[in-house]
Amino acid sequence: MVDMLALGRRILASQPFSVLLGAELLSLSSGETEIRIPIGPQLAQQHGFVHGGVLSSAADNALAFAGGSVLGPAVVTSEFKINYLRPANGDFLVARARVIHHGKRQAVCLCDVLASDDGAEALCATAQGTIVRLSTTA
Repeated sequence: MVDMLALGRRILASQPFSVLLGAELLSLSSGETEIRIPIGPQLAQQHGFVHGGVLSSAADNALAFAGGSVLGPAVVTSEFKINYLRPANGDFLVARARVIHHGKRQAVCLCDVLASDDGAEALCATAQGTIVRLSTTA
């Protein structure tokens, strides 16, 4: 049996952009995942909040890992939509995603992105996406 969390961590570590952000896969089980990104000044936009692209990346990755947990590791994001709800500040971003429906080739997933500050969490963004299995033939 494959250790899903260990495999997920190897996959995340193979993504240079995720490594640059300091992303860490905290949990991965069938249909659910949690990713954490430390917040530092290098991730800020001009008003001092975490840049929306960082929240978007966290959501995209979490959606893909949740979908991949039911479809297999060879997946990509087909599409996703994100709603920014409030500025993100704090110690960490936490992206929690779950599968709401899946078939053999695609999964529809939801993700909440929260800012964590001394353990208190604030919802900053929410996203929905479709994750698809890569075809083995061109």
